[in-house]
Amino acid sequence: MNSSDLRHGGVGGDLPARAAPAAGAASTLTAVPGFDPQDMVARFRQRAEAVRTRGMPPIEGPERQRFRQQAQQDFSDFAMIGDADVELVDGILTLRIDLRPKDAGGDEG
Repeated sequence: MNSSDLRHGGVGGDLPARAAPAAGAASTLTAVPGFDPQDMVARFRQRAEAVRTRGMPPIEGPERQRFRQQAQQDFSDFAMIGDADVELVDGILTLRIDLRPKDAGGDEG
């Protein structure tokens, strides 16, 4: 299985409201000096590969199914972020993830 196997069409629903930062709270970026968004994306690619290739622990029954479902969800999440185009401008990190099927005319280049 690879990231091109992911199909996340119809992602919807209401997003939870974001809490406003506390007055005087430090930015996440100040806590991570030298942050490189490309390095972050590369780490998510590595995480996706680690989930994809990890072995199945010796579990049976419903617990085995839950483990497999969680592994698929972890892989999907990590692979999507690993495939993202990232941009950090004026302290705003933007992840652009094209979820259209490859044959739907999305940007290939």
